[in-house]
Amino acid sequence: MLKRLSLTAVMFAVATAPAFAHLDPHEHGSFMAGFSHPLFGMDHILVMTAVGLWAAQIAQDSVSRRALWMVPAAFVGTMALGFVLAVFGIDLPFVEPAILASVIALGLLVAMAIRPPVAFCAALVGLFALFHGHAHGGELGSAGALQFGAGFVMATGLLHAAGIGLGIGIARLNPVLTRGFGVITALLGVSLVFG
Repeated sequence: MLKRLSLTAVMFAVATAPAFAHLDPHEHGSFMAGFSHPLFGMDHILVMTAVGLWAAQIAQDSVSRRALWMVPAAFVGTMALGFVLAVFGIDLPFVEPAILASVIALGLLVAMAIRPPVAFCAALVGLFALFHGHAHGGELGSAGALQFGAGFVMATGLLHAAGIGLGIGIARLNPVLTRGFGVITALLGVSLVFG
């Protein structure tokens, strides 16, 4: 009986997932709307997981261990800044193209296992994050901005952690698999451009 209820709950959650991805932010400017938003958008999941994968990839040598926290923290912090800019009506050019470019670029960086200095990596993901945060704030307006923002910041951090965990786990099995995830991310990013 309990197994059937669990299966039913999972099926219900999966079936309703697309509805949560496009909540009207003016009606649903809540913590849960903000938290669920990154979890149901392909571009969000790809970029935020890729950031975690790349941080884990960079941190494979002992010199760059700080990448595990610095790179995701740069993304989250700058994303929050982009969100605030949008809420206060400060426009950024090319928001959607920059978001799509970030999916492809981060996928390629992981695929090619490029490991520049950690500060450069943090700055690059921070630049991309500015546009992601701005898109969130632009969709929301000022309705429930604080609660919505807190929710999407928390979900972003969890997606980064998932990417780091995945990257560390895969590296133990076969580091080439991480690069394969990068290729898939970049290809899915290209599909979003033409989709």
